[in-house]
Amino acid sequence: MRRDLMRFIASRILLILFALFGLSVLIFVLARVLPGDPARMAAGWAAPDYAVEAMRKKLGLDKPLPLQYVSWLSDVLKGDLGYSIYTRRSVTIDAMQYLPKTLELILLTEIFSILGGIILGTLAGAFPYRLPDNVVRVLAYVAISMPAFVWAIILQLIFARAIPLFPAGGQLSPEVIPPPQITGFIMLDSLISGRLDCFMDALHHTILPALSLSFGSMMQNARILRMGMTDIRGKDFMLLGDALGLPFRLRVLRYQLKPASIPAITAMGMSVGADLANAFLVENVYNWPGFSRYGVTAMLNKDLNAIVAVVLVVGVVYAIANFIVDLMVIWLDPRIRHGVRSS
Repeated sequence: MRRDLMRFIASRILLILFALFGLSVLIFVLARVLPGDPARMAAGWAAPDYAVEAMRKKLGLDKPLPLQYVSWLSDVLKGDLGYSIYTRRSVTIDAMQYLPKTLELILLTEIFSILGGIILGTLAGAFPYRLPDNVVRVLAYVAISMPAFVWAIILQLIFARAIPLFPAGGQLSPEVIPPPQITGFIMLDSLISGRLDCFMDALHHTILPALSLSFGSMMQNARILRMGMTDIRGKDFMLLGDALGLPFRLRVLRYQLKPASIPAITAMGMSVGADLANAFLVENVYNWPGFSRYGVTAMLNKDLNAIVAVVLVVGVVYAIANFIVDLMVIWLDPRIRHGVRSS
């Protein structure tokens, strides 16, 4: 079985690399055919033509498109994501500065989303068409239909303005000295350097934006889990459990929740990448210096290398999340384990 699993993992990694290569080609070409002249934007609108041409040569835009891609790919494989015409420095440095901040936000978002989805979905599935299920369904309609930035504004108005329990924005309070930069993750660096006060302050600042981002995916996960548990409720083995008088908690948690969680886990994996890509409006509302906000700024300024880097990072996060989901599904479902062994 271990050899079959290793073969499955190797095939998945090859597919991920192939998909990322295709994504890099697609976004590289799309970024360069968009309207607008990045050399003109980098040199300035009042710059003379010779300065614009010099900037075009510096950015490598004077070469044919295939040569530009080969040169860019060669640099990326060496860890160089190119030059940003917006920040006037390497995109690699930008990514190292902004990405950890967004990843911290996304991590807390997924914790809220997964825990909330499992708890609410289990309650709704265990008591279908009763009060818990009806409440969860109404909450799901409201949460899914409203964009994350609307939740961000509502939570900010309630819990930062009307009832000042949380800060209205930023990642740290002005009076708190940031920890020494070790990994770029403020909360992790705070723990490493023994700054518990800084860790608690950063966590305090992260709760509202993370909740705003998590509501949609949380209620979607709850709905999917509820549907799976409701379908399983009428199966023969569940009726047999009822007839044998198995405890309610055992029937729900062991025989109903576990098989019903597979579609929900798949949806949770997809939501990781989606939350990363859609976080820019929430980051704007909370003045969060994150990677998604940086990506939108790059698009508005036609910063080619930054655009490609942001899309690729989102693609990598999607790929890693789905790879982990595949392994979890294999672990949860014996039918898929048997399929892997047979293949």
